[in-house]
Amino acid sequence: MASSPSHFFVLIATIFISSLFHPSTAQLNSSFYSCTCPNAYTIVRSIVHQAMASDTRIGASLVRLHFHDCFVNGCDASILLDDSPRIQSEKHAAPNFKSARGFEVVDRIKAALECSCRGVVSCADILALASEASVSLVRTFFRFWFVWLPRKHNACKDFKLCVLQSGGPSWTVLLGRRDSTTANQAGANTSIPSPSEGLANISNKFSAVGLETTDLVALSGAHTFGKAQCRTFSKRLYNFSGTGGPDPTLNATYLASLRQICPEDGNGGFGLANLDPTNTPDGHDFDNNYFSNLQSLRGLLQSDQELFSTPTAKTIAIVNSFSGNQSAFFQSFAQSMVKMGNISPLTGKDGEIRLNCRKVNGG
Repeated sequence: MASSPSHFFVLIATIFISSLFHPSTAQLNSSFYSCTCPNAYTIVRSIVHQAMASDTRIGASLVRLHFHDCFVNGCDASILLDDSPRIQSEKHAAPNFKSARGFEVVDRIKAALECSCRGVVSCADILALASEASVSLVRTFFRFWFVWLPRKHNACKDFKLCVLQSGGPSWTVLLGRRDSTTANQAGANTSIPSPSEGLANISNKFSAVGLETTDLVALSGAHTFGKAQCRTFSKRLYNFSGTGGPDPTLNATYLASLRQICPEDGNGGFGLANLDPTNTPDGHDFDNNYFSNLQSLRGLLQSDQELFSTPTAKTIAIVNSFSGNQSAFFQSFAQSMVKMGNISPLTGKDGEIRLNCRKVNGG
């Protein structure tokens, strides 16, 4: 049956309105470089793998760069720009100053891609690809007891703790972003969630970029690997909310161990603690222990612990779910990373493809 003219105009209006709310998803796609730079993913993954061999923190640092980039004017690689006469770098904003790292790895990736396919792959897409590589290449450990198995079938001795190794979650990265020609230092100071913020404020910041409660909890699960500087959580140890005492939601044993790592007047606030206290000494595993830590009041950052300790919060049920089901966490994390990567990208003729991720072309 033919559509009436009124139905036709309703359909056009619906498509137009939908495009306003979902402008990026249709424009990004996984095969964007299949003809122009078919080895892009392989090159990125290879350099990330090399970097992780010498710096076990780098995977978490690269994911953090992507996160901090996307929350400021969208995923446009503005965080990578250095200071210039026209640029006030986001690197000097409070959430990034002396803590954002991984820029040299991005430089190496960009140089390799420029040798292979000059002027094709954007710095914004490099951050998205490097984040996926960082997570999928990281170790995940499953610990269990063997009750009994013949030794010829068992690499571990009977009744010994055995450790198996596999990768973290993986996802198909959507591509086609272009790079900004400006930075937004003021926006970085206000838009990026702070480790000492309350859950309500952080939820509002996620909502402002189109991310929901499940995205908030899943993406916070990236704190299953990496480290944090003492200055980002030391007030929880000694003077929480001006009380002169510790945060009451901190497990007492965990508090004592953190005070040893971060003495009240020591390290200048730049000492390091694993975001996941159950992790290996190098903080290099990716699993769902982060959520179990929250249940036992061992969340390192205030923003972490509030996901579980804020009374009646919707996040509590999600924390419990992810704690009991690592596969569910991995699936949600992958989906939320794709969703985050779709925050207001520059596409088409907007922006540019920087030849050097630290400066605009001709700058």
